[in-house]
Amino acid sequence: MWTIETRARHDRSKLRYPSDLTDDEWTLIVPLIPAAKRGGRRRTKDERELINGIMYVLSTGCQWRYIPKDLPPKSTLHDYLNLWNDNGTLANIHHALYTLCREQAGRDASPTACVIDSQSVKGAEKGGPASILTAMTRARRSKARNGISLSIR
Repeated sequence: MWTIETRARHDRSKLRYPSDLTDDEWTLIVPLIPAAKRGGRRRTKDERELINGIMYVLSTGCQWRYIPKDLPPKSTLHDYLNLWNDNGTLANIHHALYTLCREQAGRDASPTACVIDSQSVKGAEKGGPASILTAMTRARRSKARNGISLSIR
């Protein structure tokens, strides 16, 4: 329910972009971001700006080349998005924030029930995503059909 306290807490008008992280949001996320690898180049970009840039692209849906100039370059943002997606950092951030939101709402950290619709059940009966891959690959032709017949008279 919207109260004066919750409106003030969710007010994003003082931020540079509405997708930027507030200080409270940043304190929740910063321990989940892995440190730079030892022996490699030092990070020259601020992790908070990297997250702000990724959040800008994800929230606005803009193309990478239209990222504002005051955010890190598109190649840097794209590389970190891929890196953090591959090593599970984004999944860890999502899980931590998801469980925190559920606990703040007075619910268990993980849901105990789910809803399955008839389309999901039909997809599972047919084999789901694994069967899609085989259905989309090209049919193989036999070598006998493609070969040149040597029985020419």
